[in-house]
Amino acid sequence: MSWLILLRRFWPALIVLALGLWAARLDHLRADHLQTLTNERAAWSAAIADADKARFADQARFAQQQATAAQTYAATLAARQPLIVHSKDTVTRYAQTDAGRALCRAPDRVRDIDALDALLARDPAAPGRSGRAVPTDGAAPPAGR
Repeated sequence: MSWLILLRRFWPALIVLALGLWAARLDHLRADHLQTLTNERAAWSAAIADADKARFADQARFAQQQATAAQTYAATLAARQPLIVHSKDTVTRYAQTDAGRALCRAPDRVRDIDALDALLARDPAAPGRSGRAVPTDGAAPPAGR
């Protein structure tokens, strides 16, 4: 019976003790939950940082590829540009090179080519057409003049 007397006398203290134990347990559970959330947040932050690094690396690689492609395209266009002669001095220097000696013609040869162009440009139905073969230019390169 002594337990019952003690229980009757200290029952409010037992309720407070039980509530304190329950609150301590909740506090422990809340701390575990916060730690879990902190770990998840850290994992997400690391994943986002890794994705940003990968994106920046991709952007840098793409910019490098664009620069290389632009340089290659410019070099290709420059290689296709025809040689445009603007001065007599340029013509003279070019004619002194091996490539210039092979391609340069004497003035009478150029006039012959111009006459041939005029002959070919005539109307085929016009009278006076001889019907013979087109004369060849033996010194002309195969790709034209």
